[in-house]
Amino acid sequence: MKTLAFLVPALALAQVSFEDLLNADRAPGNWLMYSQNYQGHRHSRLREITAANVSRLELKWAFQARILEKFETTPLVAGSIMYITVPPNDAFALDAASGARLWEYRRALPPKINVCCGQVNRGFALLGDRLFMATLDAHVIALDRKTGRLLWDTEMADYRQGYSATHAPLVVKDKVLVGVAGGEYGIRGFIDAYSVEDGRRLWRFHTVPGPGEFGHGSWTGESWKTGGAPIWITGSYDPALNMSYWGTGNPGPDWNGDVRQGDNLFSDSVVALDPDTGRRRWHFQFTPHDVHDWDATQIMVLADLPFRGRPRRLLLTANRNGFYYVLDRQTGEFLHASAFARQTWAKEIDDRGRPARLPGADPKPDGNRVYPMVAGATNWMSPSYNPETGTFFVAVREGSSLYYIGEAQHNPGTRFQGSHFRDVDMDENSYGAVRALEAATGRLLWEHRMLTPPWAGLLSTAGGLVFAGTEEGYFKALDAARGADLWHRNLGGRIIASPISFESQGRQRVAIAAGSGLFVFGLPD
Repeated sequence: MKTLAFLVPALALAQVSFEDLLNADRAPGNWLMYSQNYQGHRHSRLREITAANVSRLELKWAFQARILEKFETTPLVAGSIMYITVPPNDAFALDAASGARLWEYRRALPPKINVCCGQVNRGFALLGDRLFMATLDAHVIALDRKTGRLLWDTEMADYRQGYSATHAPLVVKDKVLVGVAGGEYGIRGFIDAYSVEDGRRLWRFHTVPGPGEFGHGSWTGESWKTGGAPIWITGSYDPALNMSYWGTGNPGPDWNGDVRQGDNLFSDSVVALDPDTGRRRWHFQFTPHDVHDWDATQIMVLADLPFRGRPRRLLLTANRNGFYYVLDRQTGEFLHASAFARQTWAKEIDDRGRPARLPGADPKPDGNRVYPMVAGATNWMSPSYNPETGTFFVAVREGSSLYYIGEAQHNPGTRFQGSHFRDVDMDENSYGAVRALEAATGRLLWEHRMLTPPWAGLLSTAGGLVFAGTEEGYFKALDAARGADLWHRNLGGRIIASPISFESQGRQRVAIAAGSGLFVFGLPD
């Protein structure tokens, strides 16, 4: 590991307290956590850039990372400084006005890391004078925000067994909450809490319950030991209820459910945890006994809205399995589900929230074509929620895959998937879209179609815009009221990240990672 300091910031470092994180919406010039606020909204209250003037957006600066891996970072901005992670586990502090490097941190990783989907990292968490990052070799580290110096480094699990970490942690009070990835390697998933001060582990919640724990009976034999249910996207938090909400990944092996009969809790679920103790308050499973690899690692959006005539504390999520869900986030009660993309595996979601499966939709030895595709009707990329209009925006992937079932023999540190898949739609049946849904009902309000299924997340703003990205490298500003394309630029590389907005020297900026660069846009001075 090494840290290189280039410049000393002219301004004193702005301390970020837990109170600042709780009130992130009140300081929209900053971007203090992965989803902008604890509720997972990824919505900016800045309104200088509007539907009327967005056509004048221009590039203000760009930062080139010189990488070959996918650039999935969500930058954080506190005061005049931007912090970004760069694959595999490097970090930079940049001047938010110019992009000039203030310091960089580079982490030495073992020569072989077992990851399914690229050596990626999605961002930091911050508190006080510290930044927190999860690493590909399954560690959690803390860096000094002013210098990039390593403050502590704690191992979560043995990376040689297939454990890794890719998501931005979540800081709640004096704890860093983070989980492990590796669902394709027969790991046993968990969520941990570490001390902000010294990196001590304070609690652990296993997303695959062991003997004597609630839900253990949903696994046959010893299949729980390799059950998966990883964590690879950041959780949400409700301070009033003191609950943190985490989406979990697929059971292992992915496509052979014969060796793990049962519902396979808590895979493909949202688990509501007490952040002080790690105790489970409730859970809801979207896809019991999943055999299509439809992780529930999507952002859990928290919103207070009327539902069927009465005010409710809601949890909203568009799931990889093709259904949009509304839950009561205090109790976990299922309230509503409706398809937001084409799906051919479930007749309906019943009044308890369980899918009524259609016959013949499981993987077969010679392949079985099912909608949605294995990457899902959406995936880890962030949705956005505008609390002013009650609109939920989601990046949608339309298409199908051929799902195969095969042998499932577990060898630690190697793939444990139970066969394979093949995407088959290369015509009009496969496309992408941004869809606007009425949050409380899932009713479609509008659609903006894209050529191919996207991997980019969304950002909504108080200026009446939704920012989106495409596989072809286009960064777009859409009219939030009707979905019209108001502005776009081609950035020369795939967009596999989610945008943010912040303020620099009193002016609104919008930032997005694309290709190997980070690009920042604003109106003319």
